[in-house]
Amino acid sequence: MTITQFTPLDATIGGGLIGVAAVMLIACNGRIAGISGILGRLFPPYAHSDPLGAVCFVLGLIAAPLLYTAVTGDPFAQTVSSDASLMAIAGLLVGYGTTLGGGCTSGHGVCGIARLSPRSIAATCIFMATAFITVFVMRHLMGS
Repeated sequence: MTITQFTPLDATIGGGLIGVAAVMLIACNGRIAGISGILGRLFPPYAHSDPLGAVCFVLGLIAAPLLYTAVTGDPFAQTVSSDASLMAIAGLLVGYGTTLGGGCTSGHGVCGIARLSPRSIAATCIFMATAFITVFVMRHLMGS
């Protein structure tokens, strides 16, 4: 089992940056910072969308860990499963859940809760409950 070290300062700074980015996106572009919606704007149909803005946002997501490494000198580490079939199933389930829930955790959890949207609050509670159950099953029942 991998133990993740809690780093409150890093978490606070990261959360603050996410909040500032969400506020800037809605203030400057009138758009919610939901990753599934932003990724969706990269694919046709492009009516009423901003594919260039979506590309810039996604490039920012990719550049962030590289910038972190350049500034701090610490390598950025992300732990993922080495089981390709498990990753494919997980990806499909996340995509299905995003479609079913009308958005993702960033759109509902960050922006929707901030707007006191009852739909987003309910969706985030369901996301979190599902995550808790998944971690419990994977760690304690399946031993992964």
